[in-house]
Amino acid sequence: MLNALLFDLDGTLTDTDALHLLALQQLLQEEEGRVFSEAEFTTHVSGQANANMCRYLFPERSLVHHEAFAERKEQRFRQLSPQLQPMPGLLRLLDFAQEHGIAVCVVTNAPRANAEHMLRVLGLSQRFACVLVAEELPRAKPDPLPYLSGLECLGARADEALAFEDSVPGLTAAVGAGICTFGLSTSQPPQTLLDAGAHRVIEDFNDPQLWAEIHRRLDVR
Repeated sequence: MLNALLFDLDGTLTDTDALHLLALQQLLQEEEGRVFSEAEFTTHVSGQANANMCRYLFPERSLVHHEAFAERKEQRFRQLSPQLQPMPGLLRLLDFAQEHGIAVCVVTNAPRANAEHMLRVLGLSQRFACVLVAEELPRAKPDPLPYLSGLECLGARADEALAFEDSVPGLTAAVGAGICTFGLSTSQPPQTLLDAGAHRVIEDFNDPQLWAEIHRRLDVR
């Protein structure tokens, strides 16, 4: 059975890690004179909610400072991303889901303003039944709650769903919710994704491994 597809946003629907890294590097250099490396971003920031990011960057500073910095960082990201491209094969998959009555939603640690901005730029604002923003829930990824909430929103069980993630926190959340999850190798090495629980690692949504799983579940030839 396949009744639901649940998608992360950053690094999954579109490849944005380089832009998030650039936004952070610019702000930390301008405000702190701090050099921030890609390796540090990959290890400590990619896929994390802003609250976790700020606790890592500024462990000694207040929540007020964290919230203000996170907002400046996301504003900078939106300025840097007036155009984005959907991941290869994404539109094909969304069209297939619509044709076969498979419900789709977004489950993201990004703030609401970013999610709306990215979906609008991608031309996907009307394609998803719901957009679940983890910071509007009691717990963000890597807790499974955002994905459990996504299943509830779509009226689906975990065993009749597939999820798509590119980060360790996201995979931890989706796998923890009991969902068979494909890791996209946009921001992490394939072995890192497999170690985090990915069912398979794919390059994009055209990957034959993904379509074999979809056809197996639907018994489509």
